[in-house]
Amino acid sequence: MSFRKIGDLDVRGKRVLVREDLNVPMKDGAVADFTRVDAAIKTIADLHERGARTIVVSHLGARRRSQREVLVAPGRRRARRASRHRRGVFGRDGRPRAEAAVASLRDGDVLLLENVRFHPGEETNDPAFAAQLASLADLYVNDAFGTAHRAHASTVGVAHLLPNAAGYLMEDELASLASLTDNPAKPFVCAIGGAKVKDKVGVFTHLLDRVDAFCIGGGMANTFLAAKGVNVGNSLRDDDLDPAKAIVGLARARGVALHLPVDAVVSISFNADGEAHTVPIDAVGSEMILDIGPKTAAAYAGAIEGAKTIVFNGPMGVYEKPAYQRGTRSSGRPSPRRPHAAPSASSAVETQRRPRTRSDLPTA
Repeated sequence: MSFRKIGDLDVRGKRVLVREDLNVPMKDGAVADFTRVDAAIKTIADLHERGARTIVVSHLGARRRSQREVLVAPGRRRARRASRHRRGVFGRDGRPRAEAAVASLRDGDVLLLENVRFHPGEETNDPAFAAQLASLADLYVNDAFGTAHRAHASTVGVAHLLPNAAGYLMEDELASLASLTDNPAKPFVCAIGGAKVKDKVGVFTHLLDRVDAFCIGGGMANTFLAAKGVNVGNSLRDDDLDPAKAIVGLARARGVALHLPVDAVVSISFNADGEAHTVPIDAVGSEMILDIGPKTAAAYAGAIEGAKTIVFNGPMGVYEKPAYQRGTRSSGRPSPRRPHAAPSASSAVETQRRPRTRSDLPTA
């Protein structure tokens, strides 16, 4: 796979716009997990050390959620500690303020713009907004693997307007993906989670010709279950079941197993953690599925144990809440026979030598 890398750029004294994925989970107004911030540090630190004038742009949840209020301060402390950063400037994404902040940058400085989704032109990939962003910089670096599939102004629009390259996280993830497409070791299992099937249709379609099985969790498992006629109560799921049904049909035609939950951790609402309990998948009733259950996690762990190539893409439940982390952790738990690589901010690939088969998994 050939692409320009950040190390190929001459960045000293240049204004470098960097798209990172700092969409961190929050709890009570504080950052609950710094994994994505940590993943961005290598690129930001490299630009700082090489004397770039770095302008970081990201998003945080819904369009009107402020990164300045909930992310900037802890993110700044963490970035300084990791990169020996000495001076940082933080601003908003309003154009006059951003231009003034960029104009004040010195070599080695880092500017974090406010949540880019504050601007309605971001998600529509508005050419005018992309041009505004591009006008702030001389170079563009995309390090946001987790949002690279979205055709937004800060991920696609700007890339057409400035000389560009991949950041270190993007480079690592693309190298991992290449290892999956260039004769991966078999059996190949993908544990895939996340909120919506429609957001991962591309992942499914690209991997269907390569994987032997999917272990499906998160909100997308609810959509697949609903597509099979299973009642998922008030659980998060796609309204449109056709993509899930199409994937089921393609998987069946190609002999790829789609493993779905047989039990689930449910509660009466998203925030009623104290009410969480486990039920068989056919006994969800009117509650919400918020994690896979222990029987499902054990079965998924067995499928993963039997693989030589493993991809983790998204959590099995509402991972930002401790009550719903067990499914993700347990399904990836290693046996004493082999080491285990934990999922990264976006995905993880692992190879083992001795496969073990397991056939007690439900399939779509």
